[in-house]
Amino acid sequence: MELSPSLIVICGVGMLVVILIWRILDWVWFTPKKMEKCLREQGLKGTTYKLLYGDMKEMAKMITVAYSKPINLTDDIVPRVLSFTNIMVTTHGKNCFTWMGPKPILHITDPTMIKEMLGNYKDFPKTRGGNPLRNLLAIGLANVEGDQWEKHRKIINSAFLVEKLKHMVPVFYESCNEMISKWEEAFKDKSSCEIDVWPHFQTMTSDVISRTVFGSSSGEGRKIFQLQQEQVELIITASRSIYIPGSQFLPTKSNKRIKAIYKEVKGLISSIIDKRVIEMKAIRSSKDDLLGILLDSNYKEIKQRGNKKFGLSIDDIIEECKLFYFAGQESTAILLVWTMVLLGQHTYWQDRARQEVLKVFGDRKPDIEGLNKLKIINSIFLEVLRLYPPALAMSRIVNKKMKLGNIMLPAGTHIQLHTMLLHHDPGVWGEDVKEFNPDRFSQGISKVTKGQTVYFPFGGGPRVCIGQNFTMLEAKMTLAMILLRFSFELSPSYSHAPYTIITLQPQFGAHLILHKR
Repeated sequence: MELSPSLIVICGVGMLVVILIWRILDWVWFTPKKMEKCLREQGLKGTTYKLLYGDMKEMAKMITVAYSKPINLTDDIVPRVLSFTNIMVTTHGKNCFTWMGPKPILHITDPTMIKEMLGNYKDFPKTRGGNPLRNLLAIGLANVEGDQWEKHRKIINSAFLVEKLKHMVPVFYESCNEMISKWEEAFKDKSSCEIDVWPHFQTMTSDVISRTVFGSSSGEGRKIFQLQQEQVELIITASRSIYIPGSQFLPTKSNKRIKAIYKEVKGLISSIIDKRVIEMKAIRSSKDDLLGILLDSNYKEIKQRGNKKFGLSIDDIIEECKLFYFAGQESTAILLVWTMVLLGQHTYWQDRARQEVLKVFGDRKPDIEGLNKLKIINSIFLEVLRLYPPALAMSRIVNKKMKLGNIMLPAGTHIQLHTMLLHHDPGVWGEDVKEFNPDRFSQGISKVTKGQTVYFPFGGGPRVCIGQNFTMLEAKMTLAMILLRFSFELSPSYSHAPYTIITLQPQFGAHLILHKR
């Protein structure tokens, strides 16, 4: 019996519909339940999977409640910034699992397991799942994997060598001096003045990135910063709802704006790079800013290896510039703002830091040699990074069946390495874990951690943050200059409200009372 063409088409469509339905069911139910069973059989505890949404609705509610009002200065910040995770870990154990939609999230606070993951970056790559719109923010060194990461790291590394950072110190000084001048203008004829230092630090650090990356504090640089800030907020909002594959193509207002910002930022950076390449060809040399060093390093790598595939493309360089902007600006501004908040509370440590700066520099302009001698300030920063790490956790994924410690993880398991939870663990740091005590770092990090992987504000292993020395040097310069000009305490109008927009920020700013010295 011969089938008619129309019947064949109907049968074909029917088969496609059946396959599609099966794949959807497998995605939203069968695979998650199979993974849940696998994890439970190994003794792990966690929440029960709920169709499609997992724990996302409960998580969103807890975040909304936690961020609805500030907390007291003496309150534990963990329940506010990790409201859902804190309850889950308390209820189900330090290593447990929850659900981000149909994906299991394994929460890890075991130092041995974390050391294993940070050291084995190829088998535990960074998570790139979720809404693909996140990739429009920046895909640079922090996000590429495998051979691509090794290539990027090799070429970019030259920009962050100590001898290169020396050239950045005058830029740190200039940008900080401009910020301090604005603060002094606010005093007028008064001896003290209230200032919200948070937006000032954001502006200053973005200005530093503009100058150190592109060699100027041009309007283009500031525009890039403003656009990326807007893009981050839109992407964070999108990530708090369940991601439906393909939804990034819907012409929603948010999607259109995220893509428009991506195009505008790419165009701005591309224009700057084009001008620089023309300039380099004309004068046959590069500038000492990060872009110049990056382009020069890239050119030398291609020339040495004799093939362009060993270098970075223009698109790669654009993405690295975007990452410099976002990560470089954000990490320093956050370290500075929480340092000011804590020193505004603990004036004893503020006085000790000031005495050290006066002893090292006196009336002399801060330089790199002197900044590296600021031991007390270094201990203060380490303690601030313990209490207020910029990133609360790091995300990893296993793309194949993989053993971690004594756990066999099914392919597709997402992992959260909890920086904040370990930094606030009394079992690691003692009963004074919530207290601001820089003395705990007076003999270095390894002494207090006893060699365990329990302190990693800049990540760890081969993929440790390449810009951490840049951040610490810029922060030392800024704090030293502030301490020489002002004393300060928290304003009565200050509201203590740490919250996360990718990084840990002060929700209502950081209002301080500054006094001229």
